[in-house]
Amino acid sequence: MSRGFRETVDAESEHPASGATDKVEDVTGVVLAGGRSSRYGKNKALVTVKGVPLIERALQTMGAIFHHVVMITNTPDEYAYLDVPMFKDVIKGLGPLGGIYTGLKVIPDPAGFFVACDMPFLNPGLIRHMVTIRDDFDVVVPKISWKVEALHGLYAKSCIDSIERLIRSGTYQIFRFFSSVSVRFINDDEIRRWDPDLSSFLNINTPDELRRLEQPDSGREIAFGDRALRHISSRSEPSPVGAARS
Repeated sequence: MSRGFRETVDAESEHPASGATDKVEDVTGVVLAGGRSSRYGKNKALVTVKGVPLIERALQTMGAIFHHVVMITNTPDEYAYLDVPMFKDVIKGLGPLGGIYTGLKVIPDPAGFFVACDMPFLNPGLIRHMVTIRDDFDVVVPKISWKVEALHGLYAKSCIDSIERLIRSGTYQIFRFFSSVSVRFINDDEIRRWDPDLSSFLNINTPDELRRLEQPDSGREIAFGDRALRHISSRSEPSPVGAARS
């Protein structure tokens, strides 16, 4: 990913409307900040990229798109200064599935757009596109090659029953409930219309990754074929076979 593209993304985050000035009224923006940051060694949500904490970057982008934004976190005291509605996991220990479940239980709208707090280059145009195409689907998520980016997606409250059945089964992989709901996958080509370098899905897990990200002239910048592919392998989920329509 080039430095020029990163600067473009930053500019869009500061002026995310990009021709679409109206905020989305029937979907709540949900930022998940419940991870343990075990690989980073401290709360990475408060780590800064270009002088702005990751959590604030995510909230800034989401707040420019959605009329209502909430955070899901089990450590709300750390973020009290943000003055954002916060909710603890309804059921702890479920990982990201628990964050999505909690979000769907507490949001006032019929659907929520969920992102992880450690994704510094969220793309407003891509997010708006995903909201626009939701129609009557229960889930809208990116599918890059054969991996699903489950923590950058729209989920409707109609998913709650399926998620609860999954929880009762003791299985906590998000994609496992896709077979019982309607899913709209967006593929590489569709994503690249808005995000040519797929930078939306880059996340930061270690201090070394952050250093590489902030030193583009060092020749060790994080690019899709480098850092992002590892990210997709580690946090994204396999695409369920025959589980959805597109």
